[in-house]
Amino acid sequence: MDLSAVAFYLFSILIIGSAAIMVFSKNIVHSAFALMFTLAGLAAFYALLYAGFVAVTQLLVYVGGILVLILFGVMLTTRGYFEKVRTRTVNLLPSTIFAGIIGMLLIAVFVTTKWAMNPMEDGEVTMTGLGELLLTDFMLPFQVAGVLLLLAIIGAVLMAARSHPPQQKAGSNPQNAGRSPSGEPPES
Repeated sequence: MDLSAVAFYLFSILIIGSAAIMVFSKNIVHSAFALMFTLAGLAAFYALLYAGFVAVTQLLVYVGGILVLILFGVMLTTRGYFEKVRTRTVNLLPSTIFAGIIGMLLIAVFVTTKWAMNPMEDGEVTMTGLGELLLTDFMLPFQVAGVLLLLAIIGAVLMAARSHPPQQKAGSNPQNAGRSPSGEPPES
């Protein structure tokens, strides 16, 4: 067994394990971090297939962008994001039957298909030309997209901050709000 096969099996175990944690975890933050490992494992699969651009895009867009946005959304919109999520089982029997049928169909297709076996050659660098295009001819659209994404994240943070009223400290009296420490109202 060569090194690429060992890497494939190790990343397969990582992806399946982290996907199982993501689905069955009752803590939403743990699920989000398990999703990060699942998406990073997929990026490793792309790298094993010599698809360097797709692997880097997977890391930058999904792991670096979408997942961070999900974590910010969870942490800014929920009070106790470390609380356990209350889940209940709905339609367990029909969903199990449906998943079993789909699984058997996929296995049947995998077993009966005559796969073309082409030996993989050493990968070529495919990102050089694309990188040059992004930093020369398409520099303006690339930067505009980055600024728009930054503005969207700032807007989401501001909207989340406005929707939560400031909480008072324990032991503070709401009647004394707006007064100085000496108890007098502030000067206008």
